[in-house]
Amino acid sequence: MRIGELAERTGTPRRLLRYYEEQGLVVADRGTNGYRSYDEATVDRVRQIRGLLDAGLPTRIIRQILPCLDRPRAVHLPDATPEVLAALERERDRMTERIGCLTRNRDAIADYLDVVRRGAPAAAVPGPREGAGAS
Repeated sequence: MRIGELAERTGTPRRLLRYYEEQGLVVADRGTNGYRSYDEATVDRVRQIRGLLDAGLPTRIIRQILPCLDRPRAVHLPDATPEVLAALERERDRMTERIGCLTRNRDAIADYLDVVRRGAPAAAVPGPREGAGAS
């Protein structure tokens, strides 16, 4: 697929896709006309990159861990310094906290929807589950 289709399917501007290529995060084949061509797996790869960037990881760390996200998992991180490992541990812990918060919020919304759909009066709608709520 060409860069325009990849941009549309991933919601990622073309400029960012070219930047990801410059950073070695994605690979594009070049046609004889010089146009970039991406395979289907690049859609998932770009989504992974976006998710990791949204989680706060810098591209230099993303470049190192991307090979670990493929299957089969052949882990080879020659530049895995103690600092990189510590940064990854912090990000993993931060993601775990966010997942917990999102799960609690999702469950509270599901509870609310269940009660509303059953037609219970508003006063009967329970509060969010313990620990639920925006953090």
